[in-house]
Amino acid sequence: MKRATLARFGGGVLDLIYPPTCLDCGAPTARHAALCPRCFAKLRPITAPYCPVLGLPFEVSLGPDARSAEAIADPPPFERARSAVIYNEVARAVVGRLKYGDRPELAGFCARLMAAAGSDLWAEARVLVPVPLHFWRLVGRRYNQSTELARALSRLTGHAVDPTLVSRTRRTRQQVGLSADARQRNVAGAFTAHPDILRRLNGRGVVLVDDVITTGSTVKAITRTLKRAGVDKIDVISFARVVTGGESPI
Repeated sequence: MKRATLARFGGGVLDLIYPPTCLDCGAPTARHAALCPRCFAKLRPITAPYCPVLGLPFEVSLGPDARSAEAIADPPPFERARSAVIYNEVARAVVGRLKYGDRPELAGFCARLMAAAGSDLWAEARVLVPVPLHFWRLVGRRYNQSTELARALSRLTGHAVDPTLVSRTRRTRQQVGLSADARQRNVAGAFTAHPDILRRLNGRGVVLVDDVITTGSTVKAITRTLKRAGVDKIDVISFARVVTGGESPI
């Protein structure tokens, strides 16, 4: 009880020194790492109907087995991808602060939305595997935002996290601004699976965790690496997804 009281007191003092503000517009909020009601309403959640493979939203329901044109033209190596929101200006602000603004605590906000968006992924035992950063990029950023998201998701879903099952063994260019073909070439052969991966998974499937999916080239490259290592069941979850006709391409 005393510890809880001290925690509340410390939180109150912190709020006086650093009043909580909206992650996007800076308006006052009731708590830290949150959006004000106006900005939260601007988030565009991805809900049914959507492509059962890529998780891309449909304007109208096309039936339970209908797939998006993207999934038909270029079937992904993973089974399913799910994302919480469409990548727009507000989502970009949240991801930017999480990724570059030294705000790892924002992963909790994102993970709450991701856990709901990926509800059909949690029925079976899974291991959450964050998209890895190269060592030198990790040193520069201090933390991997995908690992923070995976840990926050683990607390919500009860599934284990293993950030060492896949490593990025080749330093790649930033994907921002690259074409789809260039993104694919950029990450080809960049990842390596842990040599003991199958024993560590112990029959469980993998859910790759990322902040934003643009063309999917990174998660596809990791999936192919995992499959070559013998992993069969692989899904993907992200906070945001770039959608054709969306507001903020990257």
